Amino acid sequence: MEPHQPNNPLHGVTLKALLTELVEQFGWETLAARVRIRCFTHEPTIGSSLAFLRRTPWARAKVERIYLEMLAERAFKKMTGKPKAK
Repeated sequence: MEPHQPNNPLHGVTLKALLTELVEQFGWETLAARVRIRCFTHEPTIGSSLAFLRRTPWARAKVERIYLEMLAERAFKKMTGKPKAK
């Protein structure tokens, strides 16, 4: 049994759900600009991207970081009512 991880925003989030949300939020083109991997730039699909990310730790870490940044941005907006300055 996995221990409860209340301070880990990735806990309980599947890679498929994470990737799907990122694609809905940013689109393939923006993701490809941020993480230069072929599965994002050439005929991208959730399935091919999941297969690559599951076997490539450095790419998965980059995608997870983008997801965490998106969550932080949402939390900031919710708290302040305005977007975070970049």
